[in-house]
Amino acid sequence: MLLFVDNLTNVDFSFLDPQRGLLGETWLANVQLHGELDEQGMVCDFGTVKKVMRHWLDTELDHRLAVPVHSPNIRIEEEGEFLHINWQFGSEGEFLSTRSPRDAIALVDAEVLTPESIAAWCITQLKQQFPMSVARLELTFTLEAMDGAAYYHYSHGLKKHLGNCQRIAHGHRSRIDIWANGQKSPALEQHWADAWKDIYLGTREDLTGQPEHGGVSYYQFNYEAEQGPFAITLPQRCCYLIDTETTVEFIAHHIAQTTKQDHPDAVIRVKAYEGINKGAIAEA
Repeated sequence: MLLFVDNLTNVDFSFLDPQRGLLGETWLANVQLHGELDEQGMVCDFGTVKKVMRHWLDTELDHRLAVPVHSPNIRIEEEGEFLHINWQFGSEGEFLSTRSPRDAIALVDAEVLTPESIAAWCITQLKQQFPMSVARLELTFTLEAMDGAAYYHYSHGLKKHLGNCQRIAHGHRSRIDIWANGQKSPALEQHWADAWKDIYLGTREDLTGQPEHGGVSYYQFNYEAEQGPFAITLPQRCCYLIDTETTVEFIAHHIAQTTKQDHPDAVIRVKAYEGINKGAIAEA
């Protein structure tokens, strides 16, 4: 017998890609359980499935930076309760370095991170949490259907946040809707989608250095949050600086105000998403 739950939950996180570097993502989680019927006539109670899956994904993957521990591109150094990650990516040998509390990092047992390899890692740890009636667990990650809408991948950290958003490298795959004088503007939407492709959104006050390595200019960000000190260094070309915190409210405001400067005669309305089905609206 097969039990399934589609779109059970979604996870917002970032991961390390060998070509693109730091990539913010939002994936929908879908689960299937194979097994015999128990005395209730169930493979497993839906309430148990939702509770176990959501709790584990929220705790172990959501709002973390996922790293492939078996990649030849990575070096992981343990510093007490902190992890220092060094990651080389792209054809030019650029790098990313981050230092975070352990709970901010998901150490995935894989060489390359894909929806399939991350799902396989999740399954090995999740299957023991279900009753004996469940013989096999399947987990797949899918993307939100954008239906041609513009979107971008961004990573960030919110030092003032009291929850896991304070982690310096977590992210989202987010659509962007923009109206100019009440008319939807695919051109403006695509402009921001292109400008923020695989971007790290940094707050200027967190910028503590601009080193150069191998002829490449980097930004270094540091801040102290409730969970501890965080640091990240990555190429300047991968970053976009704003003067405020990078909450979705400030993101929507920034896009609206910046677009207004380029189109002073237009009334601009921006609907910025943070992952799936949530975000903020701003007008200028």
